[in-house]
Amino acid sequence: MQRKDLGALVDGGVLLTSRALEAGWPRASLFRRLDSEGWTRVQGGAWVEPGRSVDLLVRLRAAQLLSPRLVVSHRSAAYLWGIETLTADSPDALDAAEFTDPTLSLRRRLPSVRVHRIPLSETEVVQRWGLRVTEVPRTLTDLLRAGPRDDALVAVESALSRRTVGNARRAPLTTPAALAVALEAPLLGATRARNWLALVDPRSGSPAETIARLRMLDARLHPEPQAEVHTPDGRRRYLDFLFRAEGLAVEIEGYAYHGTRESHRRDVARFNQVLQCPEVRNLLRFTAEDVFHRPAWMIREVRAALTATAPELTGGGGGHRGRLWLPGG
Repeated sequence: MQRKDLGALVDGGVLLTSRALEAGWPRASLFRRLDSEGWTRVQGGAWVEPGRSVDLLVRLRAAQLLSPRLVVSHRSAAYLWGIETLTADSPDALDAAEFTDPTLSLRRRLPSVRVHRIPLSETEVVQRWGLRVTEVPRTLTDLLRAGPRDDALVAVESALSRRTVGNARRAPLTTPAALAVALEAPLLGATRARNWLALVDPRSGSPAETIARLRMLDARLHPEPQAEVHTPDGRRRYLDFLFRAEGLAVEIEGYAYHGTRESHRRDVARFNQVLQCPEVRNLLRFTAEDVFHRPAWMIREVRAALTATAPELTGGGGGHRGRLWLPGG
């Protein structure tokens, strides 16, 4: 039997040992060839072609080629759909490839693979990047049912809004109504998931905004998100959060804050305009690092700024119009 070239047996950068053996390669010769050419074993029975990095997409493909009944789901499916999660900005940082086994039969443990054994209809499965993947509503409702809350809501709000993910701008991927319908399935965690879905705000512009709002909600602070205000000449501006009665604006800066000299200039001009709006008396600005790693401090600063407005609300204390409240001072 004539041996087939290994390159012709590759699927998406992945070679299965079983395919090579079926194509006429003796086992000893195959492994010598793979070793000499620098192939990388991604897991038992699957190899990645020389020069290709073993990223999440490759690991997902290898696992699905080895077990075709597995469907990419949860955080791994979110990555394939361009949905932001709290796990990381890079797919390489995801700790495990996640799948659902619709047959509920897979019992053996696979390295770096997490398998959820829950019912899954074929109508909820689509092809994406050459892989079988849960559709968007099912992906999000799986995350809502599995939790934790913050991770799930970051993903849901990302999918419901227009976002730039991986340097690509995309439109909203689904609607709250579609998610509500998907959560009608009587699966474990559905009741809690419906309660969390009620907290969703599709106007959120980033994971940091989502988490900032949740931290304030947990602290029983209820600002108006994406609040519209007006400059003295009538132009509209939108704030991440506004405590309208107190005149306190809260803005969250993303990791890509500024970036260029021109974007820095526009940012400074925008905040100067915001401070001229009659609705805004004080302004707080926090970084994504503050939101994710110093949330208790952020809440203390918001409370302190709200307290500082109390004399104004009761008619005393003098004027603080257009004040930029610097956290910590």
